[in-house]
Amino acid sequence: MLVTSPSDLAAICARLAKHPFVTVDTEFLRETTFWPKLCVIQLASPDEAVAIDALAPGMDLAPFFDLMTNPAVIKVFHAARQDVEIVWHLSERIPAPLFDSQVAAMVLGYGDSISYDQLVQRTNGTMLDKTSRFTDWSKRPLSEAQITYAIADVTHLRDIYVKLTAELEKRGRAEWVAEEMGVLTSPETYRQEPERAWERFRNRVRKPRELAVLMDVAAWREREAQARDVPRSRVLKDDSLIDVAMTGPKTVEALGAMRSIPKGWERSRDGIAIVEAVQSGLARDPKSLPAIDKHRPPSHAQSATVELLKVLLKMVAEKHHVAAKVVATSDDLDKIAENDEADVGALKGWRRELFGENALAIKHGKLALAIDRGRVVTVERDTA
Repeated sequence: MLVTSPSDLAAICARLAKHPFVTVDTEFLRETTFWPKLCVIQLASPDEAVAIDALAPGMDLAPFFDLMTNPAVIKVFHAARQDVEIVWHLSERIPAPLFDSQVAAMVLGYGDSISYDQLVQRTNGTMLDKTSRFTDWSKRPLSEAQITYAIADVTHLRDIYVKLTAELEKRGRAEWVAEEMGVLTSPETYRQEPERAWERFRNRVRKPRELAVLMDVAAWREREAQARDVPRSRVLKDDSLIDVAMTGPKTVEALGAMRSIPKGWERSRDGIAIVEAVQSGLARDPKSLPAIDKHRPPSHAQSATVELLKVLLKMVAEKHHVAAKVVATSDDLDKIAENDEADVGALKGWRRELFGENALAIKHGKLALAIDRGRVVTVERDTA
Protein backbone atom coordinates (compact mmCIF):
# COMPACT_ATOMS: atom_id res chain seq x y z
CA MET A 1 0.00 0.00 0.00
CA LEU A 2 1.35 3.43 -0.97
CA VAL A 3 0.07 6.38 1.06
CA THR A 4 -0.08 9.65 -0.89
CA SER A 5 -2.59 11.80 1.01
CA PRO A 6 -2.38 13.51 4.42
CA SER A 7 -5.79 12.17 5.46
CA ASP A 8 -4.78 8.56 4.75
CA LEU A 9 -1.54 9.06 6.63
CA ALA A 10 -3.38 10.43 9.66
CA ALA A 11 -5.77 7.48 9.69
CA ILE A 12 -2.97 4.94 9.36
CA CYS A 13 -0.88 6.52 12.10
CA ALA A 14 -3.92 6.48 14.38
CA ARG A 15 -4.30 2.74 13.79
CA LEU A 16 -0.60 2.06 14.25
CA ALA A 17 -0.62 3.96 17.56
CA LYS A 18 -2.86 1.24 19.04
CA HIS A 19 -0.05 -1.32 18.83
CA PRO A 20 2.80 -1.81 21.31
CA PHE A 21 5.42 -1.43 18.56
CA VAL A 22 5.85 -0.32 14.96
CA THR A 23 8.75 -1.05 12.64
CA VAL A 24 10.19 1.90 10.72
CA ASP A 25 12.51 2.49 7.79
CA THR A 26 13.16 5.30 5.33
CA GLU A 27 14.46 5.73 1.81
CA PHE A 28 16.37 8.93 1.18
CA LEU A 29 18.98 10.57 -1.03
CA ARG A 30 22.10 12.36 0.19
CA GLU A 31 24.75 12.14 -2.50
CA THR A 32 24.40 15.76 -3.61
CA THR A 33 22.99 17.43 -0.48
CA PHE A 34 24.08 18.21 3.08
CA TRP A 35 20.72 17.30 4.57
CA PRO A 36 19.16 13.94 3.66
CA LYS A 37 16.22 14.25 1.27
CA LEU A 38 13.42 12.07 2.64
CA CYS A 39 11.60 10.25 -0.17
CA VAL A 40 9.72 7.29 1.33
CA ILE A 41 8.77 6.18 4.84
CA GLN A 42 7.87 2.58 5.62
CA LEU A 43 5.81 1.59 8.66
CA ALA A 44 4.45 -1.72 9.88
CA SER A 45 2.49 -3.04 12.82
CA PRO A 46 1.64 -6.68 13.43
CA ASP A 47 -1.51 -6.08 11.33
CA GLU A 48 -0.44 -3.97 8.35
CA ALA A 49 2.46 -2.46 6.44
CA VAL A 50 2.54 0.70 4.32
CA ALA A 51 4.89 2.89 2.34
CA ILE A 52 4.38 6.65 2.61
CA ASP A 53 5.26 8.93 -0.27
CA ALA A 54 6.99 11.76 1.61
CA LEU A 55 7.26 13.75 -1.63
CA ALA A 56 3.55 13.56 -2.55
CA PRO A 57 2.02 17.01 -3.21
CA GLY A 58 0.57 18.50 -0.03
CA MET A 59 1.85 15.68 2.18
CA ASP A 60 1.82 16.65 5.88
CA LEU A 61 4.07 14.37 7.94
CA ALA A 62 2.86 15.68 11.33
CA PRO A 63 0.94 12.44 12.15
CA PHE A 64 4.11 10.45 11.47
CA PHE A 65 6.17 12.68 13.77
CA ASP A 66 3.48 12.36 16.46
CA LEU A 67 3.67 8.58 16.16
CA MET A 68 7.46 8.69 16.42
CA THR A 69 7.22 10.41 19.81
CA ASN A 70 4.22 8.49 21.16
CA PRO A 71 5.51 7.10 24.50
CA ALA A 72 3.18 4.10 24.34
CA VAL A 73 4.64 2.77 21.05
CA ILE A 74 8.15 1.33 20.65
CA LYS A 75 9.75 2.40 17.38
CA VAL A 76 11.84 -0.41 15.90
CA PHE A 77 14.63 0.45 13.44
CA HIS A 78 17.67 -1.32 12.06
CA ALA A 79 20.83 0.83 12.24
CA ALA A 80 18.68 3.72 13.41
CA ARG A 81 21.07 6.66 13.39
CA GLN A 82 20.46 7.98 9.86
CA ASP A 83 16.69 7.47 10.10
CA VAL A 84 16.55 9.23 13.45
CA GLU A 85 18.68 12.06 12.07
CA ILE A 86 16.07 12.61 9.33
CA VAL A 87 13.23 12.81 11.85
CA TRP A 88 15.28 15.19 14.00
CA HIS A 89 16.17 17.45 11.07
CA LEU A 90 12.56 17.70 9.84
CA SER A 91 10.80 17.98 13.18
CA GLU A 92 13.42 18.52 15.92
CA ARG A 93 11.91 15.49 17.64
CA ILE A 94 13.57 12.16 18.49
CA PRO A 95 11.74 8.84 18.04
CA ALA A 96 11.25 7.30 21.48
CA PRO A 97 11.04 4.79 22.96
CA LEU A 98 13.47 3.28 20.48
CA PHE A 99 14.74 -0.22 19.67
CA ASP A 100 17.62 -0.75 17.25
CA SER A 101 17.78 -4.31 15.95
CA GLN A 102 21.41 -3.91 14.86
CA VAL A 103 22.45 -3.00 18.40
CA ALA A 104 20.35 -5.83 19.83
CA ALA A 105 21.93 -8.28 17.40
CA MET A 106 25.42 -7.16 18.47
CA VAL A 107 24.49 -7.60 22.13
CA LEU A 108 23.30 -11.11 21.30
CA GLY A 109 26.45 -12.06 19.39
CA TYR A 110 25.22 -11.95 15.79
CA GLY A 111 28.36 -10.05 14.80
CA ASP A 112 29.71 -6.52 14.56
CA SER A 113 27.36 -4.06 12.79
CA ILE A 114 25.41 -6.82 11.05
CA SER A 115 23.50 -5.66 7.96
CA TYR A 116 19.73 -5.91 7.70
CA ASP A 117 19.71 -8.52 4.92
CA GLN A 118 22.25 -10.64 6.82
CA LEU A 119 20.12 -10.45 9.96
CA VAL A 120 16.99 -11.46 8.03
CA GLN A 121 18.85 -14.45 6.66
CA ARG A 122 20.22 -15.39 10.09
CA THR A 123 16.89 -15.14 11.86
CA ASN A 124 14.44 -16.66 9.36
CA GLY A 125 16.49 -17.97 6.44
CA THR A 126 15.05 -15.52 3.88
CA MET A 127 17.23 -14.03 1.13
CA LEU A 128 16.10 -10.48 0.40
CA ASP A 129 15.85 -9.11 -3.12
CA LYS A 130 18.01 -5.98 -2.98
CA THR A 131 17.81 -4.99 -6.66
CA SER A 132 15.91 -1.79 -5.82
CA ARG A 133 18.35 -0.62 -3.13
CA PHE A 134 20.16 1.93 -5.27
CA THR A 135 17.26 3.19 -7.36
CA ASP A 136 16.33 6.88 -7.49
CA TRP A 137 13.79 7.19 -4.69
CA SER A 138 12.95 10.76 -5.63
CA LYS A 139 11.69 9.86 -9.09
CA ARG A 140 7.92 9.55 -9.51
CA PRO A 141 5.93 7.44 -9.97
CA LEU A 142 7.45 4.78 -7.73
CA SER A 143 7.49 1.35 -9.34
CA GLU A 144 5.78 -1.70 -7.89
CA ALA A 145 9.22 -3.25 -7.40
CA GLN A 146 10.36 -0.26 -5.34
CA ILE A 147 7.24 -0.32 -3.17
CA THR A 148 7.55 -4.08 -2.60
CA TYR A 149 11.23 -3.73 -1.71
CA ALA A 150 10.54 -0.84 0.66
CA ILE A 151 7.73 -2.56 2.53
CA ALA A 152 9.76 -5.78 2.89
CA ASP A 153 12.25 -3.83 4.98
CA VAL A 154 9.66 -3.34 7.72
CA THR A 155 7.70 -6.59 7.46
CA HIS A 156 10.75 -8.76 8.09
CA LEU A 157 11.76 -6.36 10.85
CA ARG A 158 8.60 -7.31 12.76
CA ASP A 159 9.74 -10.93 12.97
CA ILE A 160 13.28 -9.89 13.86
CA TYR A 161 12.02 -7.67 16.69
CA VAL A 162 9.92 -10.46 18.21
CA LYS A 163 12.80 -12.94 18.00
CA LEU A 164 15.45 -10.59 19.37
CA THR A 165 13.35 -9.31 22.27
CA ALA A 166 12.60 -12.90 23.28
CA GLU A 167 16.33 -13.72 23.19
CA LEU A 168 17.19 -10.59 25.17
CA GLU A 169 14.69 -11.46 27.90
CA LYS A 170 15.85 -15.08 28.02
CA ARG A 171 19.49 -14.04 28.41
CA GLY A 172 18.80 -11.10 30.72
CA ARG A 173 20.19 -8.48 28.31
CA ALA A 174 17.21 -6.24 27.65
CA GLU A 175 18.74 -3.56 29.89
CA TRP A 176 21.96 -3.72 27.89
CA VAL A 177 20.12 -2.61 24.76
CA ALA A 178 18.09 -0.02 26.68
CA GLU A 179 21.36 1.51 27.90
CA GLU A 180 22.64 1.73 24.32
CA MET A 181 19.54 3.63 23.22
CA GLY A 182 20.62 6.60 25.33
CA VAL A 183 23.07 7.81 22.67
CA LEU A 184 20.63 7.23 19.81
CA THR A 185 17.86 9.21 21.53
CA SER A 186 20.04 12.17 22.57
CA PRO A 187 19.60 15.35 20.51
CA GLU A 188 23.33 15.99 20.96
CA THR A 189 23.98 13.05 18.65
CA TYR A 190 22.27 14.82 15.75
CA ARG A 191 23.00 18.51 16.24
CA GLN A 192 25.32 19.78 13.50
CA GLU A 193 26.73 22.87 15.16
CA PRO A 194 29.25 24.76 12.98
CA GLU A 195 31.23 25.80 16.05
CA ARG A 196 31.99 22.13 16.73
CA ALA A 197 32.87 21.13 13.17
CA TRP A 198 36.59 21.31 13.96
CA GLU A 199 36.28 18.36 16.35
CA ARG A 200 36.24 15.91 13.43
CA PHE A 201 39.87 16.94 12.77
CA ARG A 202 41.12 17.52 16.28
CA ASN A 203 43.89 14.92 15.86
CA ARG A 204 45.18 16.47 12.62
CA VAL A 205 46.67 19.62 14.13
CA ARG A 206 49.47 19.96 16.67
CA LYS A 207 49.92 23.69 17.32
CA PRO A 208 47.58 26.24 18.96
CA ARG A 209 47.88 28.48 15.90
CA GLU A 210 46.74 25.65 13.62
CA LEU A 211 43.85 24.80 15.94
CA ALA A 212 42.68 28.43 16.03
CA VAL A 213 42.55 28.61 12.23
CA LEU A 214 40.92 25.18 11.96
CA MET A 215 38.11 26.21 14.31
CA ASP A 216 37.11 29.24 12.25
CA VAL A 217 37.60 27.75 8.77
CA ALA A 218 35.75 24.52 9.68
CA ALA A 219 32.87 26.54 11.15
CA TRP A 220 32.69 28.63 7.96
CA ARG A 221 32.61 25.50 5.78
CA GLU A 222 29.89 23.91 7.92
CA ARG A 223 27.69 27.01 7.75
CA GLU A 224 28.14 27.25 3.99
CA ALA A 225 27.38 23.57 3.40
CA GLN A 226 24.24 23.75 5.51
CA ALA A 227 23.04 26.99 3.93
CA ARG A 228 23.63 25.75 0.38
CA ASP A 229 22.48 22.21 1.24
CA VAL A 230 25.50 20.63 -0.42
CA PRO A 231 28.08 18.11 0.84
CA ARG A 232 30.96 19.67 2.77
CA SER A 233 33.44 18.60 0.09
CA ARG A 234 31.56 20.72 -2.46
CA VAL A 235 32.51 23.79 -0.41
CA LEU A 236 36.06 22.77 0.55
CA LYS A 237 37.64 19.32 0.58
CA ASP A 238 38.90 17.90 3.88
CA ASP A 239 42.55 17.83 2.79
CA SER A 240 42.36 21.45 1.66
CA LEU A 241 40.77 22.39 4.99
CA ILE A 242 43.67 20.85 6.91
CA ASP A 243 46.21 22.50 4.58
CA VAL A 244 44.63 25.90 5.24
CA ALA A 245 44.68 25.27 9.00
CA MET A 246 48.36 24.30 8.98
CA THR A 247 49.46 27.03 6.54
CA GLY A 248 47.26 29.89 7.79
CA PRO A 249 47.22 32.03 4.61
CA LYS A 250 46.54 35.66 5.60
CA THR A 251 46.02 36.95 2.04
CA VAL A 252 44.34 35.71 -1.11
CA GLU A 253 47.81 35.61 -2.69
CA ALA A 254 49.05 33.27 0.02
CA LEU A 255 45.93 31.13 -0.37
CA GLY A 256 46.43 30.94 -4.14
CA ALA A 257 50.02 29.74 -3.64
CA MET A 258 48.79 26.57 -1.91
CA ARG A 259 48.92 23.43 -4.04
CA SER A 260 45.60 22.12 -2.73
CA ILE A 261 43.72 25.25 -3.88
CA PRO A 262 42.63 25.35 -7.56
CA LYS A 263 44.24 28.13 -9.56
CA GLY A 264 42.19 31.32 -9.49
CA TRP A 265 39.78 30.00 -6.84
CA GLU A 266 41.42 32.14 -4.16
CA ARG A 267 39.79 35.28 -5.61
CA SER A 268 36.29 33.80 -5.56
CA ARG A 269 33.75 34.65 -2.87
CA ASP A 270 34.69 31.46 -1.04
CA GLY A 271 38.41 32.16 -1.28
CA ILE A 272 38.00 35.61 0.20
CA ALA A 273 35.76 34.20 2.95
CA ILE A 274 38.39 31.59 3.85
CA VAL A 275 41.08 34.26 4.21
CA GLU A 276 38.74 36.20 6.49
CA ALA A 277 38.12 33.05 8.55
CA VAL A 278 41.88 32.47 8.80
CA GLN A 279 42.39 36.02 10.03
CA SER A 280 39.58 35.56 12.56
CA GLY A 281 41.18 32.36 13.81
CA LEU A 282 44.60 33.95 14.17
CA ALA A 283 43.04 36.74 16.22
CA ARG A 284 41.75 34.27 18.85
CA ASP A 285 43.24 34.49 22.33
CA PRO A 286 45.48 31.40 22.65
CA LYS A 287 44.30 31.01 26.26
CA SER A 288 40.72 30.50 25.04
CA LEU A 289 41.59 27.52 22.83
CA PRO A 290 40.70 23.95 23.80
CA ALA A 291 43.58 21.76 24.88
CA ILE A 292 45.30 19.95 22.03
CA ASP A 293 45.46 16.18 22.32
CA LYS A 294 49.20 15.59 22.34
CA HIS A 295 50.08 12.35 20.66
CA ARG A 296 52.45 10.34 22.77
CA PRO A 297 53.71 7.00 21.51
CA PRO A 298 52.64 4.26 23.94
CA SER A 299 55.27 2.87 26.25
CA HIS A 300 56.36 -0.74 25.89
CA ALA A 301 54.31 -1.61 28.97
CA GLN A 302 51.19 0.09 27.58
CA SER A 303 51.56 -1.65 24.21
CA ALA A 304 51.89 -5.00 25.94
CA THR A 305 48.83 -4.24 28.08
CA VAL A 306 46.75 -3.38 25.02
CA GLU A 307 47.70 -6.68 23.39
CA LEU A 308 46.60 -8.58 26.51
CA LEU A 309 43.33 -6.62 26.62
CA LYS A 310 42.64 -7.53 22.99
CA VAL A 311 42.96 -11.21 23.88
CA LEU A 312 40.71 -10.72 26.92
CA LEU A 313 38.11 -8.91 24.80
CA LYS A 314 38.04 -11.69 22.22
CA MET A 315 37.68 -14.26 25.01
CA VAL A 316 34.83 -12.34 26.67
CA ALA A 317 33.01 -11.85 23.36
CA GLU A 318 33.19 -15.53 22.50
CA LYS A 319 32.30 -16.72 25.99
CA HIS A 320 29.24 -14.49 26.32
CA HIS A 321 28.19 -14.52 22.64
CA VAL A 322 28.33 -10.77 22.24
CA ALA A 323 30.00 -8.70 19.52
CA ALA A 324 33.42 -7.47 20.67
CA LYS A 325 32.79 -4.06 19.09
CA VAL A 326 29.84 -3.36 21.36
CA VAL A 327 31.86 -4.24 24.48
CA ALA A 328 34.98 -2.16 23.84
CA THR A 329 36.64 -0.27 21.00
CA SER A 330 40.33 -0.10 20.18
CA ASP A 331 40.33 3.43 21.57
CA ASP A 332 38.82 2.11 24.82
CA LEU A 333 41.66 -0.40 25.17
CA ASP A 334 44.33 2.26 24.56
CA LYS A 335 42.81 4.55 27.18
CA ILE A 336 42.37 1.78 29.77
CA ALA A 337 46.02 0.81 29.33
CA GLU A 338 46.97 4.41 30.07
CA ASN A 339 44.46 5.32 32.80
CA ASP A 340 42.42 3.24 35.28
CA GLU A 341 39.80 6.02 35.42
CA ALA A 342 39.47 6.47 31.65
CA ASP A 343 36.12 7.90 30.59
CA VAL A 344 35.21 5.05 28.23
CA GLY A 345 32.15 2.86 27.79
CA ALA A 346 34.10 -0.31 28.62
CA LEU A 347 34.47 0.89 32.22
CA LYS A 348 30.78 1.69 32.70
CA GLY A 349 27.59 -0.25 33.36
CA TRP A 350 27.25 -3.78 32.05
CA ARG A 351 30.47 -3.48 30.05
CA ARG A 352 32.50 -2.91 33.20
CA GLU A 353 30.92 -5.96 34.81
CA LEU A 354 31.49 -8.08 31.71
CA PHE A 355 34.94 -6.85 30.69
CA GLY A 356 36.19 -3.72 32.45
CA GLU A 357 36.87 -5.15 35.91
CA ASN A 358 38.87 -8.05 34.46
CA ALA A 359 40.70 -5.64 32.17
CA LEU A 360 41.89 -3.61 35.16
CA ALA A 361 42.76 -6.79 37.07
CA ILE A 362 44.94 -8.00 34.20
CA LYS A 363 46.56 -4.59 33.91
CA HIS A 364 47.60 -4.75 37.58
CA GLY A 365 48.64 -8.40 37.57
CA LYS A 366 45.72 -9.71 39.60
CA LEU A 367 44.53 -11.88 36.71
CA ALA A 368 46.49 -13.82 34.14
CA LEU A 369 45.51 -15.31 30.79
CA ALA A 370 46.14 -18.97 30.14
CA ILE A 371 45.22 -21.71 27.69
CA ASP A 372 42.95 -24.49 28.93
CA ARG A 373 42.12 -27.23 26.43
CA GLY A 374 42.62 -24.89 23.53
CA ARG A 375 40.63 -21.96 24.96
CA VAL A 376 41.79 -18.73 26.57
CA VAL A 377 40.80 -18.47 30.23
CA THR A 378 41.51 -16.08 33.10
CA VAL A 379 43.42 -17.31 36.15
CA GLU A 380 43.59 -15.46 39.46
CA ARG A 381 47.11 -14.67 40.60
CA ASP A 382 48.33 -14.69 44.18
CA THR A 383 49.90 -11.26 44.50
CA ALA A 384 50.52 -11.49 48.24
